[in-house]
Amino acid sequence: MSPLLSTGVELMLIGMGTVFFFLSLLVIASGVMSRIARRFLSAGSFYGPVALVQDEEIAAIAGAIQLHRRR
Repeated sequence: MSPLLSTGVELMLIGMGTVFFFLSLLVIASGVMSRIARRFLSAGSFYGPVALVQDEEIAAIAGAIQLHRRR
């Protein structure tokens, strides 16, 4: 194999290894943070209380969507 080709393959393997390492680290960190968040926050407290929507608000939103779609 020529020196230029072997250098290219070496550089490719180092680059792919580096990317694989950091992506694996990101997946592990995301999993750890998810476990920490689940431990400290209960299922209902994360999103807070569900707001009740009035019928007038639903009608206003539906009207705005229809007006936007007509344009």
